[in-house]
Amino acid sequence: MNATNATNATNATHLTSLSAVRLVEGYRKGEFSPVDVAREALERAERVQPAVNAFVRIDAGTALAQARESEGRWRRGEPAGAVDGVPVTVKDILLMRGGPTLKGSKTISAEGSWDEDAPSVARLREQGAVFLGKTTTPEFGWKGVTDSPLSGVTRNPYDLSRTAGGSSGGAAAAVALGAGPLALGTDGGGSVRIPAAFCGVFGLKPTYGRVPLYPASAFGTLAHVGPLTRDAADAALMLDVVAGPDARDWSGLGPTPGSFVDALAGGVRGLRIAYSPSLGGQVAVQPGVALAVRRAVEGLAGLGAYVSEADPDFSDPVEAFHTLWFSGAARVTQRLGPRQAEVLDPGLREIRELGVRLSALDYLAAVDVRMDLGRRMGAFHERYDVLVTPALPVTAFEAGVEVPRGSGHRRWTGWTPFTYPFNLTQQPAASVPVGLDGDGLPVGLQVVAARHRDDLVLRVAHALYEAGVAPARM
Repeated sequence: MNATNATNATNATHLTSLSAVRLVEGYRKGEFSPVDVAREALERAERVQPAVNAFVRIDAGTALAQARESEGRWRRGEPAGAVDGVPVTVKDILLMRGGPTLKGSKTISAEGSWDEDAPSVARLREQGAVFLGKTTTPEFGWKGVTDSPLSGVTRNPYDLSRTAGGSSGGAAAAVALGAGPLALGTDGGGSVRIPAAFCGVFGLKPTYGRVPLYPASAFGTLAHVGPLTRDAADAALMLDVVAGPDARDWSGLGPTPGSFVDALAGGVRGLRIAYSPSLGGQVAVQPGVALAVRRAVEGLAGLGAYVSEADPDFSDPVEAFHTLWFSGAARVTQRLGPRQAEVLDPGLREIRELGVRLSALDYLAAVDVRMDLGRRMGAFHERYDVLVTPALPVTAFEAGVEVPRGSGHRRWTGWTPFTYPFNLTQQPAASVPVGLDGDGLPVGLQVVAARHRDDLVLRVAHALYEAGVAPARM
């Protein structure tokens, strides 16, 4: 598949082009069956996999068996839940029983029972989701692009020479190509929002703890679990399923205050929206990105929101983020002997070595920066309901590299200044597709709200979709 064909690959067949919300409606009306949908989604996944490399495992047998069980429930009028029969993919960072979770690493053995689901996977299984397989990740999810020594390079559906982003790159590419409308990803510094922006899909990082996580991430409370979907309505549907307590996550939040689907309908009229095009001039944004985001912001104003150009009150917290992130890299690889360390992704090996040298005092100083940042954003959201920024200052660049060539950046954090600050603050944030740049590559707009206001993020994003500013397909 060349670059042109990669773009055309987003023109999926009928059933693979439908949202999860529409699939459930179709099951209820008897228009089509979960088996029909699963077959088309699996065919789609197999067709695009050689070129894009979105999957580490496609499990057709299990998916079809689950689809047949779902079909029986729908025939009896007894669906198991809100996503019964809907195809879902799971990032290969999260446990899913029945197969190994290798996390993009040659240092993890596939042997073992693999008999436990992560909380989010368990909730989807309980409500009848059909699991197509596991999606690609960089090793231990450590960077903002998706390639690993174990599973190779994941490519962008719009241009195969470019990256899908990361670390949930396989998840975003699968959704963009019609290989399942729902995908579970993880986000420690932008890893849901980055690939969502690069692949032209919707990605939500919920408030920390809203979706429980087990086992706990080595990257600590930076790591969130969130959906990648066709649109905000599908994300709200998925979040209604996967949010809520799980006894295995001591840091998880309590029961949700209400349905996220129900919260979509409020619109944006009267909302106070702060638009920060460059975080106070701290970020150089590509002209095509800036133009697409500004037009979308004008669309929000046209829908009745009170839009002001305003910047949050913080300087770049990258050093504090690096301290926490590099410490996590050291922790996740701590058990490895010298021979195993040699097969790590070279970039991961480098930041691991930096993390080992950090002290507890270094770590606590970074926590102080994090706490102050959270205080500043708390004050900011007393004045503004949501903050809108570009999701990324760039569009997708060359596949197989951590940073754009010639950018001068050393690490992936150099080109993701809009995303990782809100992992430090644990706020809900989403990337919404708002158009294409001059090269035909997707542009994402980021919506950020105060902690626990996931409903507002989804509501603003849904308004963009309803108005046609954020099309479900580019």
